[in-house]
Amino acid sequence: MEILASAVIQCLGLGNVMSPTHVASFIPGYRKKTVKIEAVETLRLGAHPNLLWVRIHTEDGCTGLGETYFGAGPSEADVHERIAPIILGQDASQIEFLNMKMQPYVGFTGSGAEVRALAAIDVALWDIAAKSAGKPLCDLLGGRTRTGIQVYNTCAGADYVSKTSAVRPDNFGTDGTKQDNGLYDDLNGFLNHPEDLAASLLDMNISSMKIWPFDLADGAVDGVDISLPDLKRGVEPFERIRKAHGDKIRLKAELHGLWSLNAAIKIANVLEPLDMDWIEDPVWMDRPHEVGNLASVTSAPLAGGETLASLGQFKSLIDEGNISTPIVDVVWAGGVTAARKIAALAEASSRPIAFHDCSGPVTLAVSTHLALSLRNVREQEIARGFYYNWYQDFVDHLPPIENGMISIPGGPGLGMDLQPDIFRRADAIHRTTRVE
Repeated sequence: MEILASAVIQCLGLGNVMSPTHVASFIPGYRKKTVKIEAVETLRLGAHPNLLWVRIHTEDGCTGLGETYFGAGPSEADVHERIAPIILGQDASQIEFLNMKMQPYVGFTGSGAEVRALAAIDVALWDIAAKSAGKPLCDLLGGRTRTGIQVYNTCAGADYVSKTSAVRPDNFGTDGTKQDNGLYDDLNGFLNHPEDLAASLLDMNISSMKIWPFDLADGAVDGVDISLPDLKRGVEPFERIRKAHGDKIRLKAELHGLWSLNAAIKIANVLEPLDMDWIEDPVWMDRPHEVGNLASVTSAPLAGGETLASLGQFKSLIDEGNISTPIVDVVWAGGVTAARKIAALAEASSRPIAFHDCSGPVTLAVSTHLALSLRNVREQEIARGFYYNWYQDFVDHLPPIENGMISIPGGPGLGMDLQPDIFRRADAIHRTTRVE
């Protein structure tokens, strides 16, 4: 049937706009081929315990790649014990249906292990769909709004939050003094020589950066309050960068949801004169009324939401929190299926949206595909300390970064797969569940 459709395409000159499958669907007696899911595979590494990769295999030999981050062990268990029985033998192209079926009862509204497992599989299913269509994912998602998008740098080092999921100084991968922590040791950079760090980014035509010096304040332990000396120490790197480089670089402050509303107001007040691009996760983001209270008393734009998952949470963050820029982590919030809906919510309220990446190479790739296909994305987050130190060790192609812009790898789907040698590593934990 599709051979006949191909002939129709050639005769009518429709090769650029219609696929054989599309044309075949109009031929009497046509029935769409069902491609069943044959196996679900996971991989995690002892050296990178936060990362989990998922591959979905179909009966026709196609493989889709997904990823999630934090809680890798529990997410792996959920993939094999809860989700695999749901999706094995199902049609891989029914992504919305499968996403609905994979929704957990417990953990439905947050970005816990269940939703992260779902998200990794959803990304892999979209990878399969784009490969089956012979297109890069962004072209399957409606086409590109641009060929590349600006990046901003999250100033982490290579080992930032690498041992556990604890986002606190003892897991930052630095003691604050070392200068030999791999390429682009940007966390030590913003703590010790922020002007030079900013200059290094500008040399790469990266004109936006995010740092989090307030995390090292004594008050960050419980977040109830912050002292005047800690306020002065926390704002100093921003002041030094602004003094050295003026308005050549946009400054973002990351607060990691550590602070009470009272403390967040004090931090916002000292940052306001520096013309911040945004203040991110100033309070715990499941309290949209507190975000709204802060937004009403500061002129600094607020951003955040990467730890949230459900549409309802993001709707509250926009409506009650009056957030300027919702931030979505694609592999935490439910995958491509969820991210597109959240982006539409933001667009309906005239908000830009941003995609989080300080995790793994697949997250960066799928986020870039989404960013290129959506109209309300201004820039894409990268952590160059990750990108240039270890991302390339695990995948065969990375989204290329050039002159401060990121684009997608060549080829259909995400344009990447895991390096074949990764499965033979001594620290590899490899598991597969198949149709019985």
